[in-house]
Amino acid sequence: MTESQKSVSRRNILAASGAAVAGATAIAAPAIAQSAPEIKWRLTSSFPKQLDVIYGAAVVLAKTVSDATDGKFQIQTFSAGEIAPGLQALDVVQSGAVECAQTPVYFYSGKDPVLAFGTGTPFGLNARQQHAWWHHGGGADIINASLAKFNAIGFAAGNSGTQMGGFFRKEINSVDDLKGLKFRIGGFGGQVLAKLGVVPQNIAPADLYPALERGTIDAAEFVAPADDEKLGLHRIAKYYYYPGWWEGGAAMHVVVGLDAWNKLPKNYQAIFQAACELANNNMLSRFDALNPAALRRMVGQGAELKPFPLPVMEASLKAANELYAEIAAKNESFKKALDSYNAFRAESLLWWQVGEFSFDNFMVRTRGRA
Repeated sequence: MTESQKSVSRRNILAASGAAVAGATAIAAPAIAQSAPEIKWRLTSSFPKQLDVIYGAAVVLAKTVSDATDGKFQIQTFSAGEIAPGLQALDVVQSGAVECAQTPVYFYSGKDPVLAFGTGTPFGLNARQQHAWWHHGGGADIINASLAKFNAIGFAAGNSGTQMGGFFRKEINSVDDLKGLKFRIGGFGGQVLAKLGVVPQNIAPADLYPALERGTIDAAEFVAPADDEKLGLHRIAKYYYYPGWWEGGAAMHVVVGLDAWNKLPKNYQAIFQAACELANNNMLSRFDALNPAALRRMVGQGAELKPFPLPVMEASLKAANELYAEIAAKNESFKKALDSYNAFRAESLLWWQVGEFSFDNFMVRTRGRA
């Protein structure tokens, strides 16, 4: 081959290579564009913006999704009442009025009692155990099988940690003191206490202060000091009881309409799920960081810390187990969830007794040492 022929051959190869690159670029550009479409969702929360630790997790979720997609996937957040009342968040997702909602799924245990396990049941799991059951103990499959009945899928996206037992106008010294008590408490906690004579009241957070102030209710529980302080209940009911045995580690979820979820590109689904985990960690760590100072401030303003008497705790545990047995006898899906939950709890507590509890117990006793 002459030098002239070689030169022509090289030019042909280069030209062919350039055409191939150009062709690949022409194909790749639309593919990339299709994998990053512009999507706008609306999220309704079950909580007011005033409770910024809980509601703030929804904001963290939305910002993370937006940042990770260069603003292509936008989620606009709305507080309770702006689109729907807090206790109807799942309903508007089911109807398709919004794409997703931030809510504890136990709000809807009246629709299906299995959903109670998604948030946590009385004398159930702590925050870490609840999250472990969800991801590694079959919890997500159990709860999402229930949510599918409402055309929704759920993702763990927050946890309060162990909650407080609430503010009471009078002291609780015995089980008899519970009889006739009008107590703002929802979910299974309310059903358990009803067996002991309590009259459960289901009242939205924004209405708690006036209800307690007017004497419509005798006591109210909400979450933990960081949020309880914002509600101001310690100014009108001075006895602050602990622990909130009905929510040992209450999980929050973002429920998404199945139609909206299935339309998301796979990469957006992965980003959304990662953002839920970030929101989960953010909420729990914020409560852990803010609760001590909030508790100290409320005690300084007159709140009196009181542990529930052991007989009250024991009677409540007995009532809880009776309630679960009654529901399980009539509902096979509930029995399956209960068996899974209890088995996971038994194994978790075995380790907790050896590791976490022994360490925490020692450290609490050494509190204040240099």
